[in-house]
Amino acid sequence: MPASQNRVLLRAIAAIAVAFIHAAPAPAAETSPVDARPPNVIVILADDAGYGDYSFVGNTNLSTPAIDSLTRDGAVLSQFFVQPVCSPTRAELLTGRYAPRSGVRGVSLGQERMDPAERTLANVLHDAGRATGCFGKWHNGTQWPYHPQARGFDTFYGFTEGHWNSYHDAPMEHDGRFVRGKGFIVDDITSRALDFVRESQAVGKPFLCYLALNTPHSPMDVPNDEWNRFRDKPIELRGPEGDGEDLPFTRAALAMMENLDANVGRVLAALDSLGIADDTILVFFSDNGPNSSRWCGGLRGRKGGTDDGGVRSVCCIRWPGRIRPGTRIPQLAGAIDLLPTLAGLAGVALGPTQPLDGIDLAPLLLGTAAAESVAKQAAARTIVATFGGKVSVRSQTHRLDADGRLYDVTADAGQTRDLATVLPEEAARLGALAAAWRRDVLNAVPPPKEERFPVGCPGAARTELPARDGVPHGGITRSSKAPNCSSFTNWKTTDDSITWTVDVLTAGSYDAVLWYTCPEADAGSTVTLACGPASTPATIHPGWDPPLFPHNDRVPRKGEGFEKEFRPLTLGRIELAAGHATLTLRATAIPGGSVADVRRLVLMPSKR
Repeated sequence: MPASQNRVLLRAIAAIAVAFIHAAPAPAAETSPVDARPPNVIVILADDAGYGDYSFVGNTNLSTPAIDSLTRDGAVLSQFFVQPVCSPTRAELLTGRYAPRSGVRGVSLGQERMDPAERTLANVLHDAGRATGCFGKWHNGTQWPYHPQARGFDTFYGFTEGHWNSYHDAPMEHDGRFVRGKGFIVDDITSRALDFVRESQAVGKPFLCYLALNTPHSPMDVPNDEWNRFRDKPIELRGPEGDGEDLPFTRAALAMMENLDANVGRVLAALDSLGIADDTILVFFSDNGPNSSRWCGGLRGRKGGTDDGGVRSVCCIRWPGRIRPGTRIPQLAGAIDLLPTLAGLAGVALGPTQPLDGIDLAPLLLGTAAAESVAKQAAARTIVATFGGKVSVRSQTHRLDADGRLYDVTADAGQTRDLATVLPEEAARLGALAAAWRRDVLNAVPPPKEERFPVGCPGAARTELPARDGVPHGGITRSSKAPNCSSFTNWKTTDDSITWTVDVLTAGSYDAVLWYTCPEADAGSTVTLACGPASTPATIHPGWDPPLFPHNDRVPRKGEGFEKEFRPLTLGRIELAAGHATLTLRATAIPGGSVADVRRLVLMPSKR
């Protein structure tokens, strides 16, 4: 089927699904039988979608009918907060704990990794008998024991490194194999997730499906069908920059949101066609605020900031027959609550988790006897946002920002009037909480002096060391400013080198494979991979200089490079001793003008 017809079909499916859902009367919460099938769980996470990027919150610039339907047919957590950037929010969803507790301090270079001691949502539901699948953007570690399949997921299709720069027929990982996707990345990821849902249903096994979509994150690459609806569309609602707003970027983001909404519609349609909508808890939210200064419902701030605009997200939870349609939860909530809440809804024991920061909101959602006490607990607490050393505290009614200014967010959602001198006691109370949180959470565990990446973790078939986790030396540079999806380039002299600092967890022989490109005219360089006294030489051959992957960028890229097809080259076998080590890749002879571009190094235990 041509791509354009396929795009039209996706939106038609979404519209039909939403129409069908609203045509059927919603059952009362009490009608679900006590001995019902253990519920499935689907968590859909958008990437860089701001609080204002939905038609149900009043944005007339776009239409999001599938996501809007979740708010009518389920519950909305109307005061829901995440962290300012990707990896910390994902860690909080998975652990129920503030991200610094699990060691997540940033989004790249090892700072995005969750402590292996953390028990995840996937661990909890897997131990309770669910099939578990993760699809899309992981962004909490690449090597085992940080890889999703080491964190409770049976299967994984997507990318572990976070920021991705190819959205068409994208390079992906599928259960340890490097593969190419098919079509636009969000459509492809959703298709793989739905395959997992159907396969689980076919064998009668309840499931957890974590669908971590990666839009509207940049690059602003969106299929023609969505873009054509927005190319010349007037943008009526503007962000704080008014006439100075980057309208092409806004149009691209909104077009990506309509694509994302169509894929949410596909999920809803699949649940209906399989007859499991009533057996499935579905959650939708975003990982941080908008990635541009577009309309955000009047909130101040954007992605990367700790004000409401940077950390407030929509959050919808649907469970037909159990959560009453139109339920609104006004109490303070956040990503830290999702693990205990989903476990509570599913009737699953948490097991030996670390002490949680989140609370179980299931009584509020289900309207059980404990709802009143949970409501009081949620309304009385505070939720903290942090990034780049800044700390901001949000209560039910006020925000103390990272600079000590106090705002009544119930009356001043845009945070325009500082009340710190008008309400000194509240400012002091929240300030004391911020100081204690900084001491007891943010600074409780000092960061490592050096990020090291594990090699040979028991249970891992291989160890991937992407360019993101390496360090270039000499004239070698990264292919893009954003390291997560970069490669090493400009390797031209024998003084240049690439290093990876590692912890070898299992001593022994490893087969080393380098993923490279090299113009045919430059093929033939001799390179050596060394670690202490051990080394293995190889020749860069044959030449391999593929074109860049196709793209439909609607605005120029700012931090991303372009992807190309790297190919594997066997370097040979190397003996690694257990412990701290440095892997060094350098050239010893260069017959042409350059050595190679390098995407990753892969180490596999040698088979005797």
